[in-house]
Amino acid sequence: MPRKFLLLLAAAVLAAVPTQIHSQASQKDDPQLDAELEKIAAAHHGSVAVFAENLKTGQTASLSPDLPVQTASTIKMAILLDAAEQIRAGKASFDEKLTLTPENQVPGSGIIGQLDTPLTLTLRDVLHLMVTLSDNTATNMAIDRLGLAHIDATIVAAGLRNTWLYKKVYKPAVGPMPADQPQFGLGKTTPREMASIMARFATCNLDLSTPATGVPLDQLAARAATDGPICGAILHMLREQQDRDGIPRYIESLDTSEHGSAIANKTGALDRVRNDIALIASKSGPIVIAAFTFHNEDQRWTGDNEGQKTLGKIGQAVVERWSPAGLDADSINWANPLEPSQK
Repeated sequence: MPRKFLLLLAAAVLAAVPTQIHSQASQKDDPQLDAELEKIAAAHHGSVAVFAENLKTGQTASLSPDLPVQTASTIKMAILLDAAEQIRAGKASFDEKLTLTPENQVPGSGIIGQLDTPLTLTLRDVLHLMVTLSDNTATNMAIDRLGLAHIDATIVAAGLRNTWLYKKVYKPAVGPMPADQPQFGLGKTTPREMASIMARFATCNLDLSTPATGVPLDQLAARAATDGPICGAILHMLREQQDRDGIPRYIESLDTSEHGSAIANKTGALDRVRNDIALIASKSGPIVIAAFTFHNEDQRWTGDNEGQKTLGKIGQAVVERWSPAGLDADSINWANPLEPSQK
C-alpha cells in the first residue's frame, strides 16, 4: 500500500471511527491519585505524561494523557497489535520462517544484529526478541514482514488518532511523511492511546471496530478458542521483558525467571526519554499504566537514570493506591486471558 495513499486513508478513517477507549461516563477518575502523579512529576527533572486504568473497576488516573510524545521503542506495541491482527486473519503465522539478512542489521538494543547471517527465525522468535530485548534488528524484520503501511493502517483502524510508526529503526524515513516525523523520530503516541493497545491484549479484544475496553465479557469469551491463544502468546512475550528498571522497579522483587512475573511490559528509551507500558496483575484487578518521561536532564544509560526511577515511583503510587494488598501473578490467565485464571 503506497505511503501517500495510507495518509489519505488515515484521514478518512479517523473522521469516521470513534475513539477506542472508555467513555467519560464509564471511567471513574481518581483525583487523589492524580494529585500523587502530579507530585511525582513535579519532582522529576523533565516532563511526565501518564495514563493508568484498573480494567476491573474502571478507575483511572492521568497526567497529560492526550499529549503526543516520542514513543522510542514502545511503538513496538503497535507492531505487536498488527501482528495479532494478521495472524488472526490468517495472513501471517507465529511459526512462519523469516530470514535475517545484513540489510536489516542495525545497532542499538538487541542481539541478532551481531550474529552471522543468513539466520532463519520464526515470526514468533522475531517478535519475542523485539519485545524482551527490544531488539532493533528483529523489529526491522517484523516491519518488513508485516508491512509499514499495514501496521499504520491497523493503528488507524483501532481509532488511534495520535499514534504512528514512521519508519524502520535506524533507517531513514522513506516516501511522503507526516510533517511531524522529524519531531518524533521513530514513532509518536499518547499515554491514553498506548494504554489502549495494552488493554486490548489484557482483555484479548482484537476486534478493532469495538472499544479497547468496556466490551461485555460474553462477547469476548466467544472468541476464547481463536483469539485467546494469540493474546496469550503476546502476553508471554511482554511478561518475559528483560528491562525491569521502570514501572516494575519498586513493586516486584521476585526472581521472575523462576516464579513468573505479575507484570507484562514494554519499555522505550532515548538519551532524554524513558518510557514504560505495563499490564500489572494486582489483587484488585488488572491495571494498565502507560508512562512517559521526556526532556529528561539525566541522560545516563544506567539503571539509576532518574527517568527510570520516576517510572518506578509512578508504578508504586498506582499499585499502592488501587491495590494496597499488592500483586497476584495468578489473577490473570496469561496463556489465554479469555479463559478463567488458573488460581
